[in-house]
Amino acid sequence: MTPPKPKAASKPKQKQKQKQKQAQSTHKVPPVIASDADFACHIAALIDVEPHFAALYKITGKVDLRWLDPGFSGLVRVIAGQQISAAAGLAIFKRCEAALSKLAPSAVLAAETDTLRATGLSWPKIRTLRTLAETVEAGALDLDGLLRIEAEAAIAELCAVKGIGRWTAEVYLLFAAGHPDIFPAGDLALQNAVRQGFALAERPTEKALAAMAQDWQPFRSAAARLLWAYYAAMKHGGQNAAPA
Repeated sequence: MTPPKPKAASKPKQKQKQKQKQAQSTHKVPPVIASDADFACHIAALIDVEPHFAALYKITGKVDLRWLDPGFSGLVRVIAGQQISAAAGLAIFKRCEAALSKLAPSAVLAAETDTLRATGLSWPKIRTLRTLAETVEAGALDLDGLLRIEAEAAIAELCAVKGIGRWTAEVYLLFAAGHPDIFPAGDLALQNAVRQGFALAERPTEKALAAMAQDWQPFRSAAARLLWAYYAAMKHGGQNAAPA
């Protein structure tokens, strides 16, 4: 019996992959986003893949890049801000910096529980930080090495640490590691930005947005940063400038 032939990729998918490769080749896209110049290259390539982003970029203008400290410290910052406001998360992180001589795995493991609780960290977050510190100290998680692997593999490595979920992993990889191809589809601001910016009838679900963002590979980090900036612009009175 003759084995079935593998299905050929659909023409739309083939065309999309060709556009992605052409955008990378044309713009000599940097492997990470580490500067404004890197971001400009990624945005130009993203617009080649999905021209509609040009309309959003006209509304946002220059996007101010937000960064977290790289490495362990940046991941502590994201964990501290889980499920609370940005201001509250930053306050807790600052108290952690003040309480520990250095935000390193060894310092977290050496700290007394009362010291960590006094910063405002909840019990679950303390457990997460200690598990993370043990994992990094044991060499089971290479934070620097996460940039050298594919997005889903990097997310999986972080999510293997108990207490770190997908959103935490994605935000860390975006803002602390400069990973070039991350898109937190579960983020409500991104969902609302896409609904308005792409004139959708309703806010897309996490699953629907993740599927939509597949076509923006390997420039999804640039797409996320641009959409966050667009969402902020709309909140501050840019509704009349929204593209059709």
